[in-house]
Amino acid sequence: MKTRVAVAFTGPSNSGKTTLVQKVASALIKERKVAIIKNDPKDKANFDVEGKDSWKFFQTGAEVVVTSPTRTTYFSHREKRLDEIVSMVSDFDILLVEGLKTLPLPRIAIFRNEIDESYFEYSEAIATDDSVDLAKYAIPPHIDILDLNDLDAILAWIDKHAKAI
Repeated sequence: MKTRVAVAFTGPSNSGKTTLVQKVASALIKERKVAIIKNDPKDKANFDVEGKDSWKFFQTGAEVVVTSPTRTTYFSHREKRLDEIVSMVSDFDILLVEGLKTLPLPRIAIFRNEIDESYFEYSEAIATDDSVDLAKYAIPPHIDILDLNDLDAILAWIDKHAKAI
């Protein structure tokens, strides 16, 4: 089996996590198979339409798979562990995880305007822009500082630090 790697992204709401993950995925997809896991801690995401067959099937409590020539969608009532999700997705070179800050993965915390120091214990790097005055913070020496607008530097950090899974 080939080596697959993973890296995670975390940060407060509206910090730019999704934008950064999208940029990273768009750059990496040119040469690698990319998979993305997005955490929805408030259970706000809605992927089905009330009244459609798949919605009716899901309402029974069953696990539901909808398949077509261009996509497969899996609706589950159960929270999945990382290893279960990796097993389901399986065919990827790099996994990008948005959220799930307690997973044991190398993690980039994204901040704009201010840094929430509570993220330090979960992060190996911080990506921010000039809206943050880094001098105001006691950033631990083991945390790398990345320019949120320097995609090449972020990709280099990922290549160096992504963890085999």
